[in-house]
Amino acid sequence: MSFVTLFTAPKPFTDPLIRTIQCNAIRNWTRLGGDVQVILMGEEPGLAEEAADLGVLHLPDVQRNEKGTPLVNSMFDLARRHSQSPLLCCINADILLLPDFIQAARDLHRQADRFLMVGQRWDLEITEELDFSPGWDARLRGHIAQHGCLHPPAGSDYFLFPRDCFTDLPPLAIGRAGWDNWMIYAGRRKHWAVVDATASVQVVHQNHDYRHLPGGQPHYRLPESDQNIRLGGGRRTIFSLQDASYRLAGGKLSRPHPGLKKVLREVEIAPLVHLGSVPLAHVFFALFHPARFYGEVRGWLQYKLSGK
Repeated sequence: MSFVTLFTAPKPFTDPLIRTIQCNAIRNWTRLGGDVQVILMGEEPGLAEEAADLGVLHLPDVQRNEKGTPLVNSMFDLARRHSQSPLLCCINADILLLPDFIQAARDLHRQADRFLMVGQRWDLEITEELDFSPGWDARLRGHIAQHGCLHPPAGSDYFLFPRDCFTDLPPLAIGRAGWDNWMIYAGRRKHWAVVDATASVQVVHQNHDYRHLPGGQPHYRLPESDQNIRLGGGRRTIFSLQDASYRLAGGKLSRPHPGLKKVLREVEIAPLVHLGSVPLAHVFFALFHPARFYGEVRGWLQYKLSGK
């Protein structure tokens, strides 16, 4: 039985660069050995053929929204029903992993019952098929050291958790802004260990543009992202990696350093994390960020007065 099931809903394989990036990622995951099961979900063009060629499980019957985008709650349910792994991981189809990912998963599994492991990524320009012959991990580490750029802690590309966690997700759209932030919020709200594993895990994002999205727009500008934010409980539930409650370093789980910025943020989000009160969260946000709150209120009033 595998220890971790990686599951994802890839983009269409019709664009040559996107195909190369996604095939690199899937081949990479299969090189992590018997500890890993890989599941690809959806009916995107070329997906069934690539899954068969790469020897991984393909599940086409994922539920979608009105725009045809796979829904996160359906993906999580499918992964749970078609695997026996104690840990599940929803991961973007452009992400490369190293063996340290599995070691971190084992370290965390020993130290916490319920958790969410997330972390920053390293951005790399990769436009060709990668060589995964023996020594691939050392070559990839060298490439990261020479050309990688650590992405700011603003987004998440993988979410590792025990299989009995996240059984009640709202119908969020995958690949659109807001859903990843909601995951961190939900973990904190349920008082699980939300773990920033950046110090223990190097994950690689293969850079690409947004030409695969409607109008070539970044995902955070699409209406589906606005819908994700509404379904997730609104703007106050937009949490980031900086809202993690633990860190994993050297195989050890510990609390982050309680600097002033972290302490103030914990006070700000306390109404949500400890009381589940959105109205009180708005009050705290207004106290901590009066200019931003004023801008939000003014924008809301302009929208209402426009009659749209």
